[in-house]
Amino acid sequence: MSQPIANTPIQAVTESIIFPPGDIYSDEPPLESDLHREQIDLLIRLIKWWWRDRQDFYATGNLTIYFSPNQKKSEEFRGPDFFVVLDTEKKDRKSWVVWQEDGKYPNVIIELLSNSTASVDKALKKQIYQNTFRTPDYFWFDPNNLELQGFHILDGQYQEIVPTESGWLWSQQLGLYLGVESGKLRFFTPDGQLVMLPEEESNQQLQQANQQLQQANQQLEQERQRAAILAERLRAAGIDPEQIF
Repeated sequence: MSQPIANTPIQAVTESIIFPPGDIYSDEPPLESDLHREQIDLLIRLIKWWWRDRQDFYATGNLTIYFSPNQKKSEEFRGPDFFVVLDTEKKDRKSWVVWQEDGKYPNVIIELLSNSTASVDKALKKQIYQNTFRTPDYFWFDPNNLELQGFHILDGQYQEIVPTESGWLWSQQLGLYLGVESGKLRFFTPDGQLVMLPEEESNQQLQQANQQLQQANQQLEQERQRAAILAERLRAAGIDPEQIF
């Protein structure tokens, strides 16, 4: 009867390693308010519609990013309110697990401020996004008082993004401006056009069609009035308009 072969030191080390699972559900707390939820949904819908023909990005919100190499509940993890990862597969995920995503971190992060999170968003999270995530573009926005501020990494440090005269902030990673429109954080194209949702585009097209119809009706009415004036002048001159028209 053969004797069992004892584990070699290499075998023992290999068996002792427990790799963290890659299929982890998000673990984020409820959102602060309807304003926060609506703003997150708006940003996600906007960027997905704007890039609807692209398959090389992932955009989501209030989803956990797991980045510790030995991930446990006690380990550090973060869940930005909105983030975009570029040069990755466009598909649904339960969470963003860095070690399952070729080590990729978000290219853009937006945090929505509240009374309970503002201090963390402006200090601890900013430090993590700068030093660990190395996220190039970081913004925060307060849905209540409309405070908007942004940062871009330069030489390893976040530098504040200077706003335009309109108060917009440029995102190099998105190729879009961020600015406040009607109390909401929105995206704007490089030439200053508002990035719209499909229903907004349809409403705009409908409004333009109605305006064109109104203009056509106005022109038609003006032509009718001019014809009526001409007819009156012809009658005054003893000419029957029906013999001319």
